[in-house]
Amino acid sequence: MRNINYKTMAVDFGADVAGGILIAAGTYNFAANADFPMVGVNGIALIFYHLFGTPIGLVAFLLNIPIAICCFRILGRTFFVHSVRTIVVTSLIMDYVAPLFPVYEGERLLAALCTGVLAGLGFALIYMRGSSTGGVDFIILSIKAKRPHISIGKITFAIDLAVVLLGTILISADIDGLIYGVIVSFLISIMVDKVMYGIDAGKMALIVTDHPKQVADAIVKIAGRGSTFLRGQGSYTGEEKTVVMCACNNKQMYPIRNAVKEIDAGAFVIIMESNEVIGEGFKPY
Repeated sequence: MRNINYKTMAVDFGADVAGGILIAAGTYNFAANADFPMVGVNGIALIFYHLFGTPIGLVAFLLNIPIAICCFRILGRTFFVHSVRTIVVTSLIMDYVAPLFPVYEGERLLAALCTGVLAGLGFALIYMRGSSTGGVDFIILSIKAKRPHISIGKITFAIDLAVVLLGTILISADIDGLIYGVIVSFLISIMVDKVMYGIDAGKMALIVTDHPKQVADAIVKIAGRGSTFLRGQGSYTGEEKTVVMCACNNKQMYPIRNAVKEIDAGAFVIIMESNEVIGEGFKPY
């Protein structure tokens, strides 16, 4: 019999509650009153809310059932069970907790910004615990499982754009509503990617130099990080070269670049964005 990790369960449940509150606040307290379309299954539920006055959480829960059944085999039993828990928690929060807070009645642009930021944070918290809010999330993560090279944020933006267009036609029926809906979709995708990957973002440098040992020593002195020596060969001269590979945070890269210039003015330096660095000295597995 498998041991139950109550600490992990508590953290997962806490992420569901925190993420659910953020998503519910963005949807119910900001988007619903501003009359612009929302994204995902919540966006479809919001359409029903405006047309028929049905509870957003209840409709989202009912819509999730057939989608969950269709995606069960792709996503697996564990993810499915976690997501069912998340769906129930977020749906209850949407209908019973969000109405306890005041509804924003200010500028639509500010409402759109708050909706995108809050909902994006909420989705990211839930994704990071290996769960989802179901519905379109199941479709998104199913695509991610089949096409792992595509970021979740980009998949989310493409699918949610279709929901935004539908919501614009049925809810606001004006170009401003469409624009605000696109802003919300874009912000959610950006927040999801930044929270999930951007926290551990940094730089990676590939340095082709005739003085690799001195460069590596300078990197240790400046950033306290080791480097990796890669063997290369110049395509034109055929000369053997040593490439120093180094990963560091954004602040450390500038002094490293200056140090390389002082050591070897003829060094060839390539600096790239690194969305996430996992391993010793960085984020643990």
